[in-house]
Order: sequence, then C-alpha cells, then structure tokens
Amino acid sequence: MHVFDEFDHRLIAALREDGRAPVSKLAAILGVTRATVQKRLDRLLESGAVLGFTVRFRQDHDGLAIRAIMMVEVTGRSTTAVIKQLRGMPELHSLHTTNGTWDLIAEIHAPSLSDFDRVLREVRTIDGVLNSETSIMLSSV
Repeated sequence: MHVFDEFDHRLIAALREDGRAPVSKLAAILGVTRATVQKRLDRLLESGAVLGFTVRFRQDHDGLAIRAIMMVEVTGRSTTAVIKQLRGMPELHSLHTTNGTWDLIAEIHAPSLSDFDRVLREVRTIDGVLNSETSIMLSSV
C-alpha cells in the first residue's frame, strides 16, 4: 500500500483542481521539475493509489434534471436482497450501506419528475424496504 507524503498530497490536490493539467503546469504549480512530477505520477499509478484521471463538471449542468438522496430502512436480514434489487435500477447512481436509523443511502438521478416519482414508487415496493426518506438536491454550492 502506498504511503502518501506531503508532495503526494499537494500533487493530488493540484490534480483535483485540474485532472487534465499537463505535467509542465503541475511542475510549475508545485515548484519542481517536470521529471519529478512525472516520476511521482508514474509511482502513484503503478501502486494503484491513483486509478486514473477524469473530468469534473458542475452537477447542475448534468443532463439528468432531478437528483436526490434517498435513505432506506430495511427489515430484518433482507439487506442483501434489497441491494440486489436496487442495483438493477438504472436511475440509482450510487448505493451505500450506512449505520444508524437508515440502512442504505442511494443517490438517484432521473430525467423528469414523473420518472423520479416512478423510481420512488419502485423502491418503496421492494420486499424488505420498511421505510424511506428522500431529499431532492436543488443546487450545487
């Protein structure tokens, strides 16, 4: 497992700001040579600490207009079966187990309110779903 040093943290922070920045720009930002940045990037990639590079975009520019977080309470030992059903729903962007009152947290992306309403009804009819609470995300700040 890769142990991050201070330079790794600074490099990763710069990449989070601009994951497509050329090595020369990263070197200028970090005050080191291009070779130093390239060597460190290669090491981070080879170790698996960095999996790849991606584009970040504003959530409110997403083509799917409705985004929400749904907390789900599951009855008894039905969590595995409920997760299997939820994973089959294309509108569920991510799914997480959690502790406390709620057993699962799902992020929902839907193109319209009618599709969003359908997703909520489908989740609530899954065997093993006891209760749910959903909050629509209005804007990213």
